[in-house]
Amino acid sequence: MVSSVPLSTIPQPFGEKRVTFHHLNWQAYQQILHALGENRAARLTYNLGILEITMPLEDHEFAARLIELFIRILVVEMGMKIKTMGSTTLEREDLDRSPEPDNAYYIQNQHLVAGRNVDLQHDPPPDLVVEIDITHTDIDKLQLYATLGVSEFWRYNGRLWRIYQLQSGQYQEVESSPTFPFIAKENLSEFLNQAQQDEVEAEQMFRTWVKQQVQTF
Repeated sequence: MVSSVPLSTIPQPFGEKRVTFHHLNWQAYQQILHALGENRAARLTYNLGILEITMPLEDHEFAARLIELFIRILVVEMGMKIKTMGSTTLEREDLDRSPEPDNAYYIQNQHLVAGRNVDLQHDPPPDLVVEIDITHTDIDKLQLYATLGVSEFWRYNGRLWRIYQLQSGQYQEVESSPTFPFIAKENLSEFLNQAQQDEVEAEQMFRTWVKQQVQTF
């Protein structure tokens, strides 16, 4: 794979608009959630009394959709299975937390939730969660998803991709994905750089590269 423009040279994009409310209890959060309804572009993240409403803009949506494509290519070419949760509300009233991530997936535990809706009171959390935070967020996402028990967390800020693995209840940043061991941080950077110029070519090149890695891994 050939990288075009290094991410460090790209101007910092403006990826989201955010509105934050503090000192809300679970009941107040639920009232706002139901008042806004399901047919909305905004995403709600509630964490210990803080509610953040995020309106994604173009740079945010580009990264979210292309990272989802990146993951799906890996899953397909590696012969894995996946259940896509998207931005499904991951409600845990018992933990006073309820995020709507950009992308969430069951991969290792896909077989436990295949063919039905997930019930987080009884089912494990998603295996992999992705968040795009290009602008500042008041939510401590590492604490949030660690508390929910998400084993792998990807975070992208418009320039840098960070991979976190849950270890003893806390996230540790790692250099490569536990789910996709031959994938390192620079692979996503190269893919996103190429996709900015030509998404179809970027997909074709990355798929070819993954097939080669699978054969030698």
